[in-house]
Amino acid sequence: MINWKDHIHSNEEVLLGKPVIKGTRISVEFILERLANGWTEQELLENYPRLTRDALKAVFSYTYECMKDGMLYIPKVSRA
Repeated sequence: MINWKDHIHSNEEVLLGKPVIKGTRISVEFILERLANGWTEQELLENYPRLTRDALKAVFSYTYECMKDGMLYIPKVSRA
């Protein structure tokens, strides 16, 4: 598994501290949003030349670790 810490960091002065790809202002959230909207890896790489395949893999590694550690979850839906 790729070490996401080599590619992703957070700085309070960049995008209010959201995790971003190092050397860019491209947030993990932004990449996940594009993928959720049907963008392919190739489309991301073509449209954002500072992204790399390893950086995209790091996004998945970071997300996995967040889920594994309980930082991400599906909220309960209250039933009326």
